[in-house]
Amino acid sequence: MAGAGGAGDTGFPAGRPSGLAGKEIAGYRVEAEIGRGGMAVVYRARDLRLDRTVALKLLAPELARNDTFRRRFAHESRVAASIDHPHIVPVFEAGETEGVLYIAMRYVAGQDLVALLAREGPLPPATAGRIAAQVASALDAAHAHDLVHRDVKPGNILVAEGTDRDHPEHVYLTDFGLTKKSLSLTGFTTVGEFVGTLDYVAPEQISGKPVDGRCDVYSLACVVFETLTGVPPFRRETDWAVLWAQQYDPPPPLAEHRPGLPEGADAVFARALAKTPEERYRTCLEFVTELRAALASAPGGDPEWSSGPGPRAPSPPPQPPAWARPVFRRL
Repeated sequence: MAGAGGAGDTGFPAGRPSGLAGKEIAGYRVEAEIGRGGMAVVYRARDLRLDRTVALKLLAPELARNDTFRRRFAHESRVAASIDHPHIVPVFEAGETEGVLYIAMRYVAGQDLVALLAREGPLPPATAGRIAAQVASALDAAHAHDLVHRDVKPGNILVAEGTDRDHPEHVYLTDFGLTKKSLSLTGFTTVGEFVGTLDYVAPEQISGKPVDGRCDVYSLACVVFETLTGVPPFRRETDWAVLWAQQYDPPPPLAEHRPGLPEGADAVFARALAKTPEERYRTCLEFVTELRAALASAPGGDPEWSSGPGPRAPSPPPQPPAWARPVFRRL
């Protein structure tokens, strides 16, 4: 499968040449760089023990020198590896070698949501809904293990080929195990610096308050807003203006960016993007479920956003072929 993103990674190219190409690191042979950010670089690599392709994330060397970070990294990596969920990129191994922290994950074939939006623009509501529901289920599963992502963004959402016409894409959420809570207990790495991405970061992360799963609800809402309109809800001219808007401005109506989307969905986003965590939805799936209902209830709304009238009656089983009837009796 093709790459696990995160920490600012973008897209899933075949791989760029890297100065580490051919180097063996902790039992993995580096093949090509597939993404990088401020905290980590991700490589396509070969697991020499099991002869499989993996995504190998190497963290910035200075992080390994911080005891708090190392402890949190070890703990959250173990938790992430213990979560067996179809929409979370599996973590195979995490550790330290030669003073560098690393994490090995499944190599997922496909592209990230950044690349998908860049190519297609705002998505049809049905497509946006399928993606949102899969990400929401992954986040809620992580929250059930007391693991908060803290950096939900299009670059951490991988879209691979689905299994059939009814499931045209399979979505993975990545970047669990690379601890996002920072080097301190407040959510900041250094004074005035927080871990997160401005267009999707929750207000409590900006102010350095304690966070829980509701910060992921906020970030997911920012992402889903972008999949529907083509822009995040608080896009501004400067970073400072974005920070201010995330903390104080209400989200704009969807129709401001994409006419035709129902007004009822605005109330759903207003709650999901509430500045106070207590005013938001308790879970990500609760947010997505209400959004789907709001979009489906509009005139001409897409029925794929709703749960529908209920399960279809099962089709009668096929009759056995003539040659099998002497030895086949229907119970």
